[in-house]
Amino acid sequence: MKVVALGGGHGLAASLSALRRLETDLTGVVTVADNGGSSGRLREELGVLPPGDLRMALAALCSDDEWGRQWAGILQHRFDGNGPLRDHAVGNLLIAAIWDILGDHVRGLDLVGELLGARGRVLPMAAVPLDIEADVHLRSAPDRLTVVRGQTQVATVDGQVVSVRLDPTDPPACPEAVEAVKDADWVVIGPGSWFTSVMPTLLVPELRDALVSTDARRAIVLNLQEQEGETEGLSPTDHLEVLSAHAPDLGLDVVVADTSLSDSRGSLATVARELGAQLVSADVATGPGSDQHDPQRLAEAFRTFLSGGIE
Repeated sequence: MKVVALGGGHGLAASLSALRRLETDLTGVVTVADNGGSSGRLREELGVLPPGDLRMALAALCSDDEWGRQWAGILQHRFDGNGPLRDHAVGNLLIAAIWDILGDHVRGLDLVGELLGARGRVLPMAAVPLDIEADVHLRSAPDRLTVVRGQTQVATVDGQVVSVRLDPTDPPACPEAVEAVKDADWVVIGPGSWFTSVMPTLLVPELRDALVSTDARRAIVLNLQEQEGETEGLSPTDHLEVLSAHAPDLGLDVVVADTSLSDSRGSLATVARELGAQLVSADVATGPGSDQHDPQRLAEAFRTFLSGGIE
């Protein structure tokens, strides 16, 4: 079964780590708008795609044997000290170096995946680095919309994000990512930072068109909690409505939500049905009150519908 998972950061890593436990031909399609930390520095200095979210996706696809665990640890290792290497992730430097040698983002990521023995493929969603702009009601100016620019700035803004867009607005999609979506049996979106990791995957025109027109069935994985700043005050149903507002033509088949969202389960199921989807409620958190998805539990939730349990 061909499965494509879209997003970025820890959320996409959780989905990929879950899906690699199942019998799938797996592809991760990753947002490339990060402008902070090690990724932002490499993006600015070398003009490459920000490698951080791509690195995390590759690490998530490493197997649980000794080889996989060692390489996942190497990719994620960050340098200490006070020099120019401080806080750079080894995986970011490795990916950037291979890109510099090969001059090809996709070939470079495939080569890193071969080195790791990754159980799947990782692709960027766009062929150029992107910037995120958001319209925000700042706490300091709640009566008017303020434009905030940059993924890091939007993710940490002190206010309510209303909508996001990309700069450039019509970036070239990664052709291999578009083809993967068109050929998929299932597409999984989320979890993750809703406005800075999940929504951007719906804003690259060629990729969005593929997501709308593909014969694949589509699932969305909801976050476990609000994210301070970015989605503070948004209910689970608000998350779905934001998704619908940014991609009104995108149909859904499944909405995956943790059972901790039971207080809103009735309304959540109703909104899911309005989007054409069935609600799958399961214990997918690492523990009570956690904001992290447990890959094994998430894998079991995926198994219920990937195996044909959803009509």
